Amino acid sequence: MKKQIIVVASALVLSGCSVSSADNDKHVSTATPVSQKEIQSKGQVVFKDETPLEEIRKDGLTVVSDPHSITVVVNKERTLPEGYDPTDLVVPDVPFYFDEFLPKKQMREEAAKALEELFAAAFQAGEDLVAASGYRSYDRQKKIYERNVEVYGEEETNKFSAKPGTSEHQTGLAMDVTSAEMSFKLDQSFRETSEGEWLANHAHEYGFVIRYPQGKDDITGYTYEPWHLRYVGQEKSTEIHNQSLTLEEFFGFTP
Repeated sequence: MKKQIIVVASALVLSGCSVSSADNDKHVSTATPVSQKEIQSKGQVVFKDETPLEEIRKDGLTVVSDPHSITVVVNKERTLPEGYDPTDLVVPDVPFYFDEFLPKKQMREEAAKALEELFAAAFQAGEDLVAASGYRSYDRQKKIYERNVEVYGEEETNKFSAKPGTSEHQTGLAMDVTSAEMSFKLDQSFRETSEGEWLANHAHEYGFVIRYPQGKDDITGYTYEPWHLRYVGQEKSTEIHNQSLTLEEFFGFTP
C-alpha cells in the first residue's frame, strides 16, 4: 500500500424536446413545446402547459433554470445565471497540493462530503489522490480564460477552457484531482497512473463522473480530462458510468 501524501446543469433540448430533472429517470417530457418562432420572439423556452423552463439570451446561450440542482448541465451552450454563486461552499477534508486557503479548495457541501468518501476509499485501495482545483468564481474564470486566449489563441483555448459563466467549476460541483506521480499537474497522462485508473473505475460509486471522457470531444466540446470529477449523485453517476455516457447524452442535450 502506498504511503498517504499530506501536502503542505430541469432542461430542454430544442431539437429533441427532451427534459430532465433529478427525479425524472426517463428524461422525457410529455409537454408540447411552442414553435421555434414563438420561442425566438419571446427569448424564452416555454411549454404550452406553462411549465417554466429556460431563458435564451440574445447571444444564443441558454440560461439554466435551476443552477442549484446537483444535476445542472453547464457547457458551451448552457450558462449559469448572471451573478450566480453557490451558497453552501465548504472545504472538503482531503489533501491538497497547497497549504493556504484559496477559494478553489471549496465545493458545495454535498459534493465535498462525497469527495471525502471517495478519497478515503482510494487511500484504502492504496491510491494517493491529491485535490487541485474546485470552485471558481465568474471573475476568476474570466481571468483564466482571457490569459489562455493570450497564450494559445481563442480557437485553441476553447478546446480546454470554459468562457466565464459556462464553467462547471463555478457550480461548486467539480474538482480537479491529481497525484504526486504527476507532480500535481493536470495532464491526460494521469489516466495511465494507478490513481487515474482507480478513478475511472470507481468514481461513480461515490457520485462522481469523469465529466469530459475520451473520444467525446464533439459532444462535450472539450478535450479529454481524466482529472475532472463532477458530482451528480450516486444514482445518476452509476447510470451514466454503466452506459458510458456524457452528461449531455444522459440528460438529452445532444443534437
